Amino acid sequence: MKAGFVNIFGRPNAGKSTLLNALMGEKLAIVSHKVQTTRHRIKGILTEKDYQLIISDTPGIIEPRYKLHERMMQQVKGALEDADLAVLLVDMYDNLQECEDIFLRLKLKVPAMVVINKIEKAEATRKQAAFDFFSGKPYCREVVGISALSKINIDGLLAAILPYIPEGEPFFTDDNISDLSTRFFVSEIIREKIYELYEEEIPYHATVLVQEYKEKQTLVKIGADIIVQRETQKGILLGEKGQRIKKLGTEARKDIEKFIGQKVFLELFVKVRPKWRDNDLHLKEYGYS
Repeated sequence: MKAGFVNIFGRPNAGKSTLLNALMGEKLAIVSHKVQTTRHRIKGILTEKDYQLIISDTPGIIEPRYKLHERMMQQVKGALEDADLAVLLVDMYDNLQECEDIFLRLKLKVPAMVVINKIEKAEATRKQAAFDFFSGKPYCREVVGISALSKINIDGLLAAILPYIPEGEPFFTDDNISDLSTRFFVSEIIREKIYELYEEEIPYHATVLVQEYKEKQTLVKIGADIIVQRETQKGILLGEKGQRIKKLGTEARKDIEKFIGQKVFLELFVKVRPKWRDNDLHLKEYGYS
């Protein structure tokens, strides 16, 4: 039996969350075309007959501008410390030198492989140039090409990962696919809908806190606060006569029902907390510890 931690690192929007979902065969991490969607380290537990992989999606590596960003980078640091293998994910169309600069800043102490994402769209010469750039680098044991979105070569990536995983007993013995709570995933589903339905600064200034999660005979009752920084943002979230928040609630409820397999009654409340992204107490309250 093999058991170990495989942690995914890279720039924002490299496709880390999509890759976690593809490896797990389940949607655990929310995805968006907008940057900085992932704020937490999200672990998926992939258990097969002869191995168990704890696979982590991590926030995109950035220069912190707020205390929230600092908390996000602490998640990256924690993932660096317990990794058995670092998967360094590269968007085929990113600046390769800038990607390497980020990887070198990580000061890796474990084996690492570079995984080139979005190969299905690339011309052969561009693909070869990316492979040639990373091949032979001292921090890179090997280079693997995939498409996380189209699930191209995901099995090949798993096969490449396993030789780096140590032998050992499973860390988790139940059937759970993550160590995070259902409340956490509910809040993430709501936040994903904010990224989908609102533009400009709203997704980056908002967070979600599930205040109530009660399982009743026929449904699950959920109450959640959406936190924003300004009254104007609250007005945008609500929309005229509450139409936009109603649509958000409907879309989120459908996905939550799909995720937990039960009927849901969802109530959303919008609250204003000025500068919450720079407030230690608020950050702790909202789960950014």
